[in-house]
Amino acid sequence: MSPLGDLRVDHVGFAVGDLAEATSFFVNNYGLDVYARATDDTVGMAAVGREGIRLLLTDARGSDHPASAYVQRHGDGVSDIALSTADAAAAYAEAVRRGARPVAEPRERDGVVTATIGAFGDVTHTFVQRAGAGEQGADRSLPGLTPMAGGEAEAGTGAGAGVGLHTIDHFAVCLEAGQLDDTVAYYESALDFEMVFTERIVVGGQAMDSKVVQSRSGAVTLTLIEPDTSREPGQIDKFIKEHGGGGVQHIAFATDDIVRDVSLLGANGLRFLSTPGTYYEQVPERLDLRRHSVEALRELNILVDEDQDGQLLQIFTKSVHPRGTLFFEVIERLGARTFGSGNIKALYSAVELEMERARQEDAGA
Repeated sequence: MSPLGDLRVDHVGFAVGDLAEATSFFVNNYGLDVYARATDDTVGMAAVGREGIRLLLTDARGSDHPASAYVQRHGDGVSDIALSTADAAAAYAEAVRRGARPVAEPRERDGVVTATIGAFGDVTHTFVQRAGAGEQGADRSLPGLTPMAGGEAEAGTGAGAGVGLHTIDHFAVCLEAGQLDDTVAYYESALDFEMVFTERIVVGGQAMDSKVVQSRSGAVTLTLIEPDTSREPGQIDKFIKEHGGGGVQHIAFATDDIVRDVSLLGANGLRFLSTPGTYYEQVPERLDLRRHSVEALRELNILVDEDQDGQLLQIFTKSVHPRGTLFFEVIERLGARTFGSGNIKALYSAVELEMERARQEDAGA
């Protein structure tokens, strides 16, 4: 097997400006646990997660540290999508041979081998190999971090108890105009990813092009999006401007029961985007729900879409980022393999219907 054939999401590296604040956000809002920490005079780190979700938060106080430079350019955000593999050195060598941009050569520390290549914008991919894979806690160990007592200690305050988010479904990446095809080609050639889906989305006067690349293992999925600058500016254009270039717009967390988990997350204080009531009036015309009820979806503002393989339910959080650039998604898949593009069109139609009703009410007043 190719050394690039077994890639999976190991963890997601976040560069943050305030470690305590970022840690509190993920622990108290998402119910994640702090399972390892590290700190010295220049860098503080906290590893938080649950099941297959693992986030490494890094707060660097020195201007020469990559995390510090990232925060200065973009604010808090995803700086590294780390990929687990059985042989980090071989994966790095193969990727570089195929044209990947080398960032850091293989290095072993604390029984973990890491090596880093460039990805898109200022985001990197770090290959991670653990010698003790299969041992208790070994699949979470990271160089320089000290596991918390009990392996899962320093959990949340209880606000996240019962939340069933379990894996990262996909990353949505905004790219500058003209970079989509080159980025797809880079993943295909350097990391042996496959392009599994492509779509052009037109909403009113706006348009965007999307292509999805996925690892050979099927465990790493990136939805790559670029704006059509010949049309009206939209959310992708805004992200590029406010973020200062391309980057991760959102991370989708998978759940097996979106109604239960959105209810719990909302009780934690997490805020989600609202949906016009007219959207739910149109749901029975679009599809027959396989799970949950229209009333339950309406109450929680959950969206539903369908493709040839099944259905998916999804909802997006409101961004709390000072630049409004980073947010999260909760998604439940009932066989569907796409990413809910039908919801963009359905939401647009619902908003138009709502506006028309308002105009008619104004005219009749």
